[in-house]
Amino acid sequence: MSIKGQLTKIGFFAGLALFGCVAMSCNRTLKPNPDVTLKDYGAEPTVLDIEAYTMSNSNFRTALWTGKYLQVTLMTIAVGGDVGLEQHPDVDQFLRIEDGTAKVVMGDTEQSLTFTKMAGKDFAIIVPAGKWHNIINAGDKPLKLYSIYAPVEHPHGTVHKTQEEAEEMEHQH
Repeated sequence: MSIKGQLTKIGFFAGLALFGCVAMSCNRTLKPNPDVTLKDYGAEPTVLDIEAYTMSNSNFRTALWTGKYLQVTLMTIAVGGDVGLEQHPDVDQFLRIEDGTAKVVMGDTEQSLTFTKMAGKDFAIIVPAGKWHNIINAGDKPLKLYSIYAPVEHPHGTVHKTQEEAEEMEHQH
């Protein structure tokens, strides 16, 4: 067999293997976990599978644990959607992507978002207090992530089914 024929054969099997891996990872995100109860568990001692909870959340934002000094929220950002340009003057924020692709922008003012990075599954995003920031879904499936705020950013038990609902509640909060 010629080298060109061997490369074609290798390319075919590599493509087949890649398709299988993608198909398997897609199946994982489609299966809801029956052991997950989405609610705010704070401020009680809690141990849970954060990936299972994040992947099971279909709301824009769900408070998972609210303590005195720290809060964990789950987020699902629709394709083409974003978190919304925001700033937390007195809150540091840690976010971790469980699934999807994001464009991360940050800066000192709303008009000067000089920091831009792409991030995907298993990436961490750290937002210092006072930085303007936005997380934009740059992929072709919902962006699944969780966020840790210190101190607490949202009221205990917060659930925002949509970004519009979140924006409306933030104006009242």
